[in-house]
Amino acid sequence: MTEAPETEAPETEAVPAAPETEVPETEAAPAAPSADWLQTLTQWLSPAYPLGAFAYSHGLEQAVEAGCVRDAGSFRDWLAALLEHGAGRTDAMLLAAAWRVPDDREPAALARALTPAAERRLETTAQGAAFAGAAAAIRGHSGEPAPLPVALGRAAGREAMPLDVVATLFLHAFAANLTSAAQRLVPLGQTEAQRALDALAPLCARVAAEALAADPDDLGGACLRGDLSAMLHETQRTRLFRS
Repeated sequence: MTEAPETEAPETEAVPAAPETEVPETEAAPAAPSADWLQTLTQWLSPAYPLGAFAYSHGLEQAVEAGCVRDAGSFRDWLAALLEHGAGRTDAMLLAAAWRVPDDREPAALARALTPAAERRLETTAQGAAFAGAAAAIRGHSGEPAPLPVALGRAAGREAMPLDVVATLFLHAFAANLTSAAQRLVPLGQTEAQRALDALAPLCARVAAEALAADPDDLGGACLRGDLSAMLHETQRTRLFRS
């Protein structure tokens, strides 16, 4: 019986290892808002928060003296124009920019540059500085002064508050403050004034949604009557308000 000759197994090439792939870095997800974020936001936008908002009429005082605003209907139209074409739209866009990148200085510079009158600049910068100071003392924020929509956007962004809610309630607070001023200036009864504010609630929500979806290059407004009222108020002889 003969033995089969030994055969060598053919050498096989080693299978090359799969190349290492780098896992792309992802940005850290923003912190979740605190459980009481809605109460905090409501406090920030409350007339009781120490901003001094009651001292500013955004030019409404001059519009009343000139006869442009004389009753509930004309006040509602005037305020709707401000929200949709004036500071309401612009400020909501600036708020959104500050919320998205709280450390960016550009929104604050744009907010100051886009104010059409000295008193309007005072209105937004003084309230913004007051808000930043209060937020620093109460919630531990940086306290860096900025125009009001930017200061609020930064604080809300750092606390991961929902941007759509913040923008909508910011516009509602703006409208509510001017409604309070209208009660003293037009004058309007409480029910008439609140009916006007209630009618503008859907507009606040729509302007906020449009501002959040807008391109940064769309920043700006066109509310000539409101801007002229703010300018003319600077030389108005009898005044209750600072703007």
